[in-house]
Formats: sequence, structure tokens, C-alpha cells
Amino acid sequence: MATTTHTQTRPVSERFAAAMTAVTRRLPGKLSTRVPPSLIGFALINGFTFCVDLALLTALRSWARLPLWLAITIAYCTAFAVSYVLNRAFNFRSHAPVGPQLAKYAIVVAVNYFALILGLTTALSAVGVEYHLSRITAGLCEGIFMYCALRWFVFRPSE
Repeated sequence: MATTTHTQTRPVSERFAAAMTAVTRRLPGKLSTRVPPSLIGFALINGFTFCVDLALLTALRSWARLPLWLAITIAYCTAFAVSYVLNRAFNFRSHAPVGPQLAKYAIVVAVNYFALILGLTTALSAVGVEYHLSRITAGLCEGIFMYCALRWFVFRPSE
């Protein structure tokens, strides 16, 4: 008969938080006390969803031959739906009502999409930067903006 350990009975979200805390503690120097575990979790989750975004963008642009703006839009919306669910459940472990939180998220995503994803990616591509590199550059800007918006606006702990 198999025995159940404490780790196996803890919810996945708690194990994820504990793992991110453990990673943060191993950062060099003062980074271990200054980098919040949610930043490490955000980087992990959004690194994954960014790979989803790029894979879909490549498939839609190269194989389906969709216009760049449409391929970016479909890939982006799919990746951000996955990002919202994973960040809400595992990284920020939010229990706030979904409706108001989703409305805030939609606003943040719209600003991010028009300013950084569509705007910056298209602008860089228009001046001759290859579309993957354009998207990666916009993705770096997006990461900073989105982490700040999620941490302090969308998933802000209740006061």
C-alpha cells in the first residue's frame, strides 16, 4: 500500500509557490531578498505562453499564410488566455471574483496589445526587422509591463 506524503497532498498552487520561493532564495547576493517569487513564477509561466504565442504565430503566418496582423492577434489572444488562467491559479493564487478581475485583465491586455504587440511588432517589421525578432523585442517590453500590471492592478491582494 502506497503512502501519501505531505507534498502530494498539498494543492499544486501551493507547491508552485513553494518552488518559486525556493528558486528565489537561491538567487545570488541581494537578489534573493529583492526579487519576489511571483516574478520568477511570472517569468516561468509567461515564458511558456510566449513559446505558445511564437509557435502559433509561425504556424499561422508561415503555413496558413494569414496576414501578419491577424496571425499576431490569434496567437496573442490564445497565449494570453492561457497566461491568465495559469497566473491566476498558480502564481498570484487569486481568489477574487473573476468578473471584475477579468475586466481589469482585458483592459491591460488591450493596452498591451495595441501599444506593444501589434504596434511595436508591426513598426519594427515595417522598418525591416524580421518578424520573429520584432515579436521577441516587443515581448521583452510586454513582460515588464504585464508583470507590473498583473501584480499591482489585476491580481492585487485585497486590502
